[in-house]
Amino acid sequence: MENMEYAEEVVREFLVFRGFTNTLQSYDSELRSDIGQSFHVDKILDLIFSLYIPKFHSHCLISLLRFFNNYLSSSTETSLLSTFSKLEASLLRFYVVHALHSNRSDKALEFFSTYGSDLLQRSQDWTHWFAIPHMKNPHLDPEFRIYFSKEWYEALHLSVRNFFSEIFNATHILLFSEINAANLLKRDIMHLNLKLSQLQALLDEKEAQLCHFRSMEGSISSSSNLREERDSPEVFPNVIPRARQTEISQDSVIGGPENIRSQFIGSKSGDDSTSLLNDHMENSKTENSGEEDFPEVIVEHQETFLGHTSPISRCRFSASGNNIASASLDGTVRIWTYDTTTPVSRNATIYCGTEILSLDWECKSDRLLLIGTSDGCIKAWNVDAKRVVCDLSTTEAFPSVLDIKCSPVEPIFVSAAASGGVGSNYSDNLGLASLTVWNMKTWKAMTVLPLGEDPPAITSLCFNHNGKILAASAIDGMIHMFAKDMSAGLQITGWPAHDSSICSILFGPDETSLFSLGSDGKASQILWSRDCSRQDMALDANGRRLLVTSSSVRAPIYQVQGPMSGWRSLPHGAPITAVDWHPTLPIFLTGSADNSVRVTSLSS
Repeated sequence: MENMEYAEEVVREFLVFRGFTNTLQSYDSELRSDIGQSFHVDKILDLIFSLYIPKFHSHCLISLLRFFNNYLSSSTETSLLSTFSKLEASLLRFYVVHALHSNRSDKALEFFSTYGSDLLQRSQDWTHWFAIPHMKNPHLDPEFRIYFSKEWYEALHLSVRNFFSEIFNATHILLFSEINAANLLKRDIMHLNLKLSQLQALLDEKEAQLCHFRSMEGSISSSSNLREERDSPEVFPNVIPRARQTEISQDSVIGGPENIRSQFIGSKSGDDSTSLLNDHMENSKTENSGEEDFPEVIVEHQETFLGHTSPISRCRFSASGNNIASASLDGTVRIWTYDTTTPVSRNATIYCGTEILSLDWECKSDRLLLIGTSDGCIKAWNVDAKRVVCDLSTTEAFPSVLDIKCSPVEPIFVSAAASGGVGSNYSDNLGLASLTVWNMKTWKAMTVLPLGEDPPAITSLCFNHNGKILAASAIDGMIHMFAKDMSAGLQITGWPAHDSSICSILFGPDETSLFSLGSDGKASQILWSRDCSRQDMALDANGRRLLVTSSSVRAPIYQVQGPMSGWRSLPHGAPITAVDWHPTLPIFLTGSADNSVRVTSLSS
């Protein structure tokens, strides 16, 4: 850019040499009127959105984008090039969408024929786009529908305008500021990075809102606003030696093994454990929870999944333990595997557009994952077909699906919905409860289980081993028990187990006792928690160890059979918000408010 005047002279000499006198006069006229202005954002936008794309000048569009890509490649801030790459992909997709919207599928085919190989080398995201010219109604397909919307186009147009505006503003300062130019450029680049991140967040938010608006239109079909990410993680490290921790990022998978960060960690012996669970319960109302006194668990290996962008709300092993489903507060569910021997064909990212409150896998297989949201939706995701096979809705009076549990023997599941939402004062905001039994063959409601008049919200559900008894815990401290035939809607008993909210409930290893996690400090197989807002617990396959969420960075693991003692997990960077055990192996999950999910294998 510092050789701008030299370039202008070269262009002028070329026009004189070729005899383009009229063009030379126009050129000089524009230079006189544009002194000090350099680039024009509006003119660039007109080239893109009013000429190149409408007139199907794909080669001109590609050349223009390559020019800016080369310009940004010389920048020391790689974030600029990364952001432009995302905008470039969106512009090329808009070119394809515009061609199809104009009934010019031949232009879309020509585009992929010319630039297809180059697009695939850049990103595998383009793989499924090669089918769009051959689709009859691509604007109705849930994977592409958002790109045909007016809202997406407006968000793209605004993002491109703001991006070029910031880029050109920084360029003007570089060209016309002779004093302290380096400091000014550094300041503007920092401002630009912040602005670009805000623009990207705005674009992502608009896409999420569009998904939410589509789901609110009442569509009860697999064409819900869910889009599968084809670039979900497909490579995970091999089982690593004792006491090694590996952090796995979705981005690192694309870059190859060199981007997987590893470090050695130490483990403490558990032989010096002197804290008993009963002693811990007696002191549960003190400021310290007691789990900090437990020794650190002995770890064989640990892997950290870094694919989420917000705190984890739920994480669950599948029935076989081969797949993991984890949900975060940004409305996404990610299906992944931690074992390289397990096929990665089921890996996917599901966008729901609203907060995920509950997850549960079908008990007899790994085929179906049920997802409950804060807007009254229950989605059944088929992991083999990679699509939603059913999209159910609770009644408008009960929009928050707090928990979902599948029967271990029958093709039914039960949903616990609440009339209120999740807020800062969790228990007070949940409102009233509704328990519904659903048939997984017909995907219709079978019955609503009785809870009495104006029942407080149900926070957790649990079937016993043969599915004959369903336990449900409520925010008023009650535990409700329902009989074998769920369709009959018979409640066999109920009792006040806590003086305050119950957050989670589990049948014990002997199937005749219950573990409940609350906030009142009771010790008779009732564990204590400092904060009942979003707590969870899980028993291992042998029913000997109980893993509990925690407001600290470590999760306590209680020994519930044999000597009463406990351990604590290796630390996350923020409180533990979700836990689960592998159905057969000594491996557990911990999800954290630091956006990570860890798979920890215990030493035998």
